[in-house]
Amino acid sequence: MALKDLNIALTPSAGALVYDALRRAIIQGDLKDGDPIRQDEVARLFNISRIPVREAIARLEHHGLVKNHRFKGAVVSGLSLAEAGEIFDFRCVVEAQVIRHAVPRMTPALIDKARGICAACEAATDPNRWGDLNRQFHATLYQASDMPFHLATLEKAMDRLDRYIRAQLMLSEGHARANADHRAIVEACAEGKIDAAEALIVDHIRNAHASLCAHLGTS
Repeated sequence: MALKDLNIALTPSAGALVYDALRRAIIQGDLKDGDPIRQDEVARLFNISRIPVREAIARLEHHGLVKNHRFKGAVVSGLSLAEAGEIFDFRCVVEAQVIRHAVPRMTPALIDKARGICAACEAATDPNRWGDLNRQFHATLYQASDMPFHLATLEKAMDRLDRYIRAQLMLSEGHARANADHRAIVEACAEGKIDAAEALIVDHIRNAHASLCAHLGTS
C-alpha cells in the first residue's frame, strides 16, 4: 500500500494537544485568573469530544493551573503572595542542588548553547518570547544534572509562577537585571565555580521573588 510510515506511539493524543494549548494560554496570560474553561467550548474549538478535554483539564488541575468548582466548573487558578513565597523558597532549595550537580558535568557545547540563549534573551522585545527563552535557559543548564525527578518538579513549580513573572517583567522592565543574572550564572558555570553558580542562582530567584511580590502587592 502507498502509505507513509507513521509511528503512532510518537503522535500526541487529542488530550495532550488540548493540554498543551490550554497550558500555554494560561502561562502566557491569554487565560487569566478566574477565567472559566468550558468543556463544550474547548471541544468545539478543537473539533473533538469532551473526553480528551476532561483529561486535559484534569492534568492542568494536577499541575495547579486550574481549579474545579462544584457549580462553576473549571477556572484558571490564582496565586497568593503566600503561595508564591513558598514556591520561590522551594525553587531556591531545589535549584541550588540541581546546579551543584550540573556544573561539573557541563560540556563546552552546553555552555555555548546557554550563552546563545542569553544573547537571544537580550535581543527579545516580546515578554512571551523572553519568558520562553528564560525557561529554556534554566532547562539547558540544569539538564546536565541528570536529576529528572527534580527537573520535572521544578517544571511544575515554574508553571505556577510563569505568567506572573512575565507580567511583572513587562510592567517593571526587569529584563535587564534578569539578563545580567543569566550572564553571570553562565560564566560561573563555564569556570567550574560551583559555589558561585549556586549563590548566583539563589540570588537570581530571590530577586525575582522580591520583584513579583511588589507587583502582586500592588496589582
